[in-house]
Amino acid sequence: MRGRLGIGTALAAGALAATSLIFAPAAGAVTPGVAQAGYDCGFWGGGTANLTATQNGTRATITLRTAVRTPVAVAANTINASLTFAKAGGGTRVFTGQQNPALAANSAVTIGPLTGTVASGDSLNSYFAGPALSMTIFGVSVTCDAVTSQTPGPFLFS
Repeated sequence: MRGRLGIGTALAAGALAATSLIFAPAAGAVTPGVAQAGYDCGFWGGGTANLTATQNGTRATITLRTAVRTPVAVAANTINASLTFAKAGGGTRVFTGQQNPALAANSAVTIGPLTGTVASGDSLNSYFAGPALSMTIFGVSVTCDAVTSQTPGPFLFS
């Protein structure tokens, strides 16, 4: 009797594990994982930024390392930012957040991960119809326009 109970319990546990895998959200993949794009932030400078993308189902993150330098030290998680991408076929996707590492004076501004929602098949590239990157640092608004498309190409989410 004891053996049958053990086998039944093992079978039930295996069925439960298999079912949870079937209904688990797909991790998804974004390609390329890293891209570069040019931004002009006016008085604050500009240049090439490195963008790193990740995806987990419909949730995606972007971490951005800009060419803009902060004139003073900035504490961790004090830069409020939004990054807008143009979506192929029309519309936009916006990634937002207030996450940044502590930044020493005169260091490149790094932001993220910024979070956003994506759908399978979304192709996201630099946004040219207005400010692409907006940051608020110490209450000062910094807006940046994209000046180049992403290389090696747009982020394609699966």
